[in-house]
This record gives sequence, C-alpha cells and structure tokens, in this order.
Amino acid sequence: MNNNIICTICVRTGSKGVEGKNIRLMHGKPLLAYSIEQAKQSCLFDCIAVSSDSQKILDIALVYGADQVILRPYNLADDNAAKPPAIAHCVETVEEKVDKKFEIIVDLDATSPLRSVDDICNAVKLLQTSGAGNVITGTQSYRSPYFNMVEKASDGTIRICKTLNKSIVRRQDAPQCFDMNASIYVWSREAFFKGPIVFRDDTQIYLMPPERSMDIDKELDWDLVQFLMYKKGV
Repeated sequence: MNNNIICTICVRTGSKGVEGKNIRLMHGKPLLAYSIEQAKQSCLFDCIAVSSDSQKILDIALVYGADQVILRPYNLADDNAAKPPAIAHCVETVEEKVDKKFEIIVDLDATSPLRSVDDICNAVKLLQTSGAGNVITGTQSYRSPYFNMVEKASDGTIRICKTLNKSIVRRQDAPQCFDMNASIYVWSREAFFKGPIVFRDDTQIYLMPPERSMDIDKELDWDLVQFLMYKKGV
C-alpha cells in the first residue's frame, strides 16, 4: 500500500450522553472497533492511528488492528477541546514516529459506525477529483431553516431561522440544506495545516443516506444504531 493517506480515529473517555460509549459493546464488539475495521477494509491507508486520553482505549485499538496509538494530552481531551487540534496532534506525532508526511488526512468518528467502506473511499475520491481542500459528509436535512425550522428571538418571539427575499410556501422551493453527520472528514495535508478548520471556501460535501448517517450522542441513538445493525445482519 502506498497511498500516503493517514486515518485518524480520535476518541475520549468522557461522554455525558452515553457513558463509555467508545468501548461499550455493540453486537459483541467495542464501538471503536467498527471504525478501525472499516478503515482496514478500505485498503486506503498507510497508517490507521487512534488517539485517546485513555490507555485502556488505546490497548483495545491495538487488539482490533490500529497501526499506531497516540496518548493525547489532557488539554486536547477535556469537554471544551475541539477535535481538529486533536487530529493535528495525532498526525504530527505519527509523522515524527514513522519519519514521513502524509498527503491526505481522513478522520473517522468512532460514534458513526453505520458508514460503509464505500463511503470512506468515495469521500477520499471526491477530495482527489474535485481539487477541494477538504470534504465533509452529511445527509439531506429533515428540516429547513427557510421553511420549518424556527428560533426564539431575544424578545421571546418565535420566527423562522432564515428568510429570503420571497416567501417560501413549499419546502421544495427552499435552498438545499444538509445535516452534517460527523462521520468522515477528509483534508489535504496542505489545507489542514494552513488552519485545521472544517469550513473553507472550497469545502465539498459527500452525501450519505440517513440510515448510514446516525451519530451516537445519547442512549436513544445507541438503541437505534444497534437496531439498524441488527437489521443489516451485522
């Protein structure tokens, strides 16, 4: 394999919505294992690296096939820590260990196990063919901020989130909107280290269906993902 692509999977011990979710068993395997296995099955990566503030999580990652495990400093793992700096720390630490720089960085969220291997491959392909600096993944939004999504103003009134010059009477007439599903993030190395941000002027989106877009953030999400995996025979 000589794709010069690194996969990062950044997981923390702390989770207020679902306690210990990253290593909690989902159909007999730690949740984290699904992302590692998908990365391996894609045959895209020169290195699959797991970053965590927990040695227990890192030990489990090695059992399921991670190439590198990176112990993350606390300041990159507390409740207020953003994800891009953790990805940057992981990539730079691995690059120093293996003495090479990766051209493409792919981050898989461990709490989004319903993605397919094709989703990973196609998101990377979109980056390579579009010339974009990065690619995010998402799905068609159920609600539109132009039509049926509202917000509460400072005076207590309820109003539509976004307005246009003309009124919208059908949801289909509103601009297309998408829900980010936090499943896959892809950056060129150059774009990422110019500033590890998610939204750039040239950001592209790879669309996934709703049944592969669930992110586990609360117990209900866990139950729904578990059901969908059962339905698929996973």
